[in-house]
Amino acid sequence: MEWTDIRLTVAQKDAEQAEAAATMIAEGGIYIEDYSDIEQQVAEIAHVDLIEPELLEKPRDVVIIHIYLEPGTQPAETLAAIDARMDAAGIPYTVETAGVEQEDWQNGWRKYYHPLEIGRRLAVVPSWQEYDTDRVKLMLDPGLAFGTGGHETTSLCLEALDELVAGGERVLDIGTGSGILAIAALKLGAASAEGVDIDPVAVRTACENAALNEVDGRFTGLVGDLSDQASGKYNIVTANIVANAIISLAPVVPGLLAEGGHFIASGIIDTRADEVEAALTAAGLQVAARREKRGWVCFVCQ
Repeated sequence: MEWTDIRLTVAQKDAEQAEAAATMIAEGGIYIEDYSDIEQQVAEIAHVDLIEPELLEKPRDVVIIHIYLEPGTQPAETLAAIDARMDAAGIPYTVETAGVEQEDWQNGWRKYYHPLEIGRRLAVVPSWQEYDTDRVKLMLDPGLAFGTGGHETTSLCLEALDELVAGGERVLDIGTGSGILAIAALKLGAASAEGVDIDPVAVRTACENAALNEVDGRFTGLVGDLSDQASGKYNIVTANIVANAIISLAPVVPGLLAEGGHFIASGIIDTRADEVEAALTAAGLQVAARREKRGWVCFVCQ
């Protein structure tokens, strides 16, 4: 069924008023494109996965409001209502209309995700796509959580796991997001994995992704603050989070590691890498490897 997509473009300063007006007018659905704080989101949530660079190239000074009209609905009345409300509010705007299939506007975000081959053994594949490969296939539905493998911070961790997991390991993933790191470790041969996140939605998504990959019997999702849900010793601990969180976490990591264990720390912008490395060393961890990719740094410690 083809719906009508009415696209209003307004200045960022007028976005709140325009969104309120559009919400009152919309009957079939509404979608807001607002990229004004995308850099802040990246900085605050280091495992955010903006898999296509085009997202970072979106304009920051305007907001695009999509109003969806049901099939058979004539847009003239809605366009007149929009014009009246915008004129009354003194909001300059431009408008476009286009036909769109319902499935397209409900699942448009999916276009930013595609299969990725990472390291020597892994392939990260969106759950809705077919992908023929001899690699270890990690099926993923990011849902509302973060972590798809495309962002440098995540791919650096996956590459490290690809090299470290030999089979039988116990793994702890701090800030698990979509569960990608814990599930990848399990698919590579780890015996068990626990994924901890402060966000219940992320933990639910991680558990769903574990089931999708048929490793839910070996995965435990835990809602908690960083390592406070950890139990016992782990062969591998991963933390794809922000620099400040890694610095705070560093002193407790040695107590989480089994003999010969490894700590993979990522989500670190290169300008803070030396500061993080100093904190890791001060905590008694030995940095065995420093990996870098397009301004991001990952440390592998023992």
